[in-house]
Amino acid sequence: MQPLAFAEQVDDSSDLPLPVHIEADRIDGYYQQEIEATGNVHMRRGDKTLSADRAKYYQNSEDVEVEGCVLLERPDDTLRGTFLQMNLQTDIGELRAPFYTLKDSSGRGSGDLLLLEGKDHYRIKKARYTTCPEDNHDWYILTDDLEIDNEKKVGTARHATIRFKDVPILYLPWMNFSFSQERKTGFLSPIAGNTSRSGVEIALPFYWNIAPNYDATITPRVMSRRGVMLDNEFRYIGQGLGGRVLFDLLPDDLVTHSTRYGLQLDHSQFLGAGWYGSLNYNRVSDDNYFRDLGNNILFTSQTNLLQQASASYFSKLGHNGMVTFSALMQQFQTIQDSRAPIVSPFKILPRFTANAIKSDVYGMDFEFASSFTHFSHPTLPHGLRFTAFPSVTLPLENSFGFIRPRMGLHYTRYDLNKPVAPNAGDRHLNRTVPIFSLDSGIILERDTKLGGRNYIQTLEPRIFYTYIPYRDQQLLPNFDSAEMDFSYAQLFLERRFSGEDRISDANEVTLAVSSRLINSANGSERLRFSAGQRIRFDERRVVLTSPQVTRAGSDFIAELSGSLTDHIKTDAGVQLNQNRLFVEKVRTGISYNPAPGKIVNAGYRFTRDVLEQIDLSTQWPIAKRWQGFAAMNYSLRDEKLLAGLLGLEYNACCWSLRLVASRFMTATSRSSTNIFIQLELNDLLRIGNNPLKVLQQSIPGYTRINLQ
Repeated sequence: MQPLAFAEQVDDSSDLPLPVHIEADRIDGYYQQEIEATGNVHMRRGDKTLSADRAKYYQNSEDVEVEGCVLLERPDDTLRGTFLQMNLQTDIGELRAPFYTLKDSSGRGSGDLLLLEGKDHYRIKKARYTTCPEDNHDWYILTDDLEIDNEKKVGTARHATIRFKDVPILYLPWMNFSFSQERKTGFLSPIAGNTSRSGVEIALPFYWNIAPNYDATITPRVMSRRGVMLDNEFRYIGQGLGGRVLFDLLPDDLVTHSTRYGLQLDHSQFLGAGWYGSLNYNRVSDDNYFRDLGNNILFTSQTNLLQQASASYFSKLGHNGMVTFSALMQQFQTIQDSRAPIVSPFKILPRFTANAIKSDVYGMDFEFASSFTHFSHPTLPHGLRFTAFPSVTLPLENSFGFIRPRMGLHYTRYDLNKPVAPNAGDRHLNRTVPIFSLDSGIILERDTKLGGRNYIQTLEPRIFYTYIPYRDQQLLPNFDSAEMDFSYAQLFLERRFSGEDRISDANEVTLAVSSRLINSANGSERLRFSAGQRIRFDERRVVLTSPQVTRAGSDFIAELSGSLTDHIKTDAGVQLNQNRLFVEKVRTGISYNPAPGKIVNAGYRFTRDVLEQIDLSTQWPIAKRWQGFAAMNYSLRDEKLLAGLLGLEYNACCWSLRLVASRFMTATSRSSTNIFIQLELNDLLRIGNNPLKVLQQSIPGYTRINLQ
């Protein structure tokens, strides 16, 4: 018999039921009462499609009974079973021997009985759940009762056991998980690990989705050697504002028998009318807090914790100018190492700055920078400092070159609490320094081809001259000046010191050239080579400290950065002292990255009489599904391993296992060893201590393979 179709026609504007379409090998029934279909049955009502061997449909109640290879297709899921009884209007019913698949998350499972409890809601008795593909049962959840909410994309399991390779690894009387990217309140995956200073650690984070624009994570952290610590994170975002608060509290350290804490507050806000404000406050209870309780070299290497509040104002000054104003209060908590104590920085209480820029005024650009700062220190001379630096530039530019003469006058005044030197009686000091520079360059271009690709190659010679007369500054305090790192970019700066307390004398010229390889198709820069030489006509006389040595003559610097090939990138630089014919600084780095998950990094850093270090790191497949990790930072000067890492990662289709061990120096003669073991069940949870941040920091270019 040919398939027959049935349709109940209704008025779409009425509240009558949606039409039901039925196709089958045979259809029998009674008009407006019931319909029985057998053989290749296909039913459709709205967005639901039902297939089976046999079906009976009751028109008055819209109930349906289906048996034999039942398949129910809905927008969010697919349900299979042996017998289905449900109401097509209310989506209430039951499915025996169910198999279910969640379409968005690829989650799937089975059970003894599936209870349909309305649109987008159902409950499964004696259920299994996994995100592994068909015919794979590496891990799954066994639960007495599993509730699926397709509207909220949330699953709730009661008396749940997580099994990995058929071995129970975790039991939870209640668990709630999301199969979407939306946030939800509930416990996160437990964290377990081990460090040499804290012992075995176990933590159970609780995530609180307070509102769409703010949330909190509260994490009890049990450490075998230290006690119970409470880690708290609060995040918020609003109209023109946002921030984060971290507060960690250890009420009674079992080793030090003291209360220990760490606080980090970061807030920024638009105040209106061109005003912006920010607050960055960091504090810990003691000097050894990070060394004892941290598991990351970025924390343990901190020496000064910033405590700062600021407000700033921006406004246009005509159509080609800008004026800015700022207020700042700043101090630091200095983390001292008893074996290598340091002097804490000056407090800024407060600093006011006012700057203005006005371009193209009769062909000239005018700038004005000023500041008023109160410095404070418990032991060193301190006081007030006022600076003003007006300058004018005459830019002469066209499409292939430029000449920019610039003239400025830097004025500084100090009012100190006591003289800097014991024999200097004046506490009120002034300094006025004229500053002149002339910057010029040419940009030449030509078309070229490399590896079958079209490029634009540039040749950019540049000459930069600076003249600053000498001013004796030995009696001036040094609140914030330091010598800037010598680099190719620094060749074209007028001053070699940061801050305002030291202005170097200069009578020198920089001769430099750079060449860039630019992709003709998209304008991206492929490779850059730069070289420059600073020639000094007079010996430098201004120093930061009296033992500092200056020399006349010249320094040569060269840098190479970019992609040597499609898979090899480099960033390298060298500084030569041509007077004594030796190398002052070397910075080299090269990366080989042929594919995601395959990377090798090598680097070398050298600063004469300061440091000599090598950096090696890699992420590389060592067998099918296996990844290996290694990283090393070694001081050749001290013959000491500063940081090291070894690890393995196994990636299956629906889970990953990571084992990572790291060791790093926390002080001049102290080190910390951390062990990370993490099992990640894709789209569900991670069990163990998370090594991902350590891998990302230790191995530049690290890629999570299970996300590929």
